[in-house]
Amino acid sequence: MRILHLSDTHIGRTDGPEGRRVDATDSLRLILDELRHQRDVDVVVVTGDLADAGAVEEYLIVRELVGGFARSLDAPVLYTTGNHDERSAFTKVLGNGHADAVLEYPGAERAAVSTVDGWRLVTLDSLVPGKVYGRLGAGQLDWLRDVLSTPAEHGTVLAFHHPPIALGVSATQQVFGLRDPEVLAEAIRGSDVRAVLTGHFHLQLCGFLASVPVWVTPGVVNRIDLATAPGTERAVRGASASLVELGGATGPIFHTLHARDPRAHETVYELDEERTREIIARHG
Repeated sequence: MRILHLSDTHIGRTDGPEGRRVDATDSLRLILDELRHQRDVDVVVVTGDLADAGAVEEYLIVRELVGGFARSLDAPVLYTTGNHDERSAFTKVLGNGHADAVLEYPGAERAAVSTVDGWRLVTLDSLVPGKVYGRLGAGQLDWLRDVLSTPAEHGTVLAFHHPPIALGVSATQQVFGLRDPEVLAEAIRGSDVRAVLTGHFHLQLCGFLASVPVWVTPGVVNRIDLATAPGTERAVRGASASLVELGGATGPIFHTLHARDPRAHETVYELDEERTREIIARHG
């Protein structure tokens, strides 16, 4: 199984000071053009923050660009919500995020299940409206436990926005990731979940939850550079995606793909300690 994993397209967003602006739609077009040579992709997964303001028009752009790209690979595309997304607009354009779901969560959250070549792909909805952090409610977790109670032919992949892991050196990751990750850990412990795919942090990160590999793919719109002074944050240009290979003796394997951009690594924005503390206090 080969998954092309994208996240944080943030369509509608324009970052940076005059002369260094990064247009989110241009970033998405750039990475998709770079990925055009990929072969044998079984599914494309986009883990949230598809839109920046949650407008219907933004989802239409995502559907046109990512959907068209996935069709060129003859691969289905699965979408999840993120903290910038708006459920009603997401639903109006993308439904439950799966074109051919075999199962859908019965509540308001956009969670669903598809099966591709014997692999079960479950998208969850970690969106907490108005908050930067994420949470999976009791109803979704009960539904997930029921889904996982019957093993899939080759195994299961979970995809959602907010990572259940975080680097201890990053204050923003500590407060803006998935709340109560231990509850999710209990839900997947001993199950056939082979990998958890997330986004949100705009950088690549790998860890484990209940002995299951967790992959955080870097963002499409920009990349967070952690080579900064403690307590500060800097975003730089650099549209990225990931290739995930499942199965075989050594899987899962995670690889990061970067778009060739002559202005890569230019600073898009930079937050000092005071500004970073303000953001954490307001949104954490």
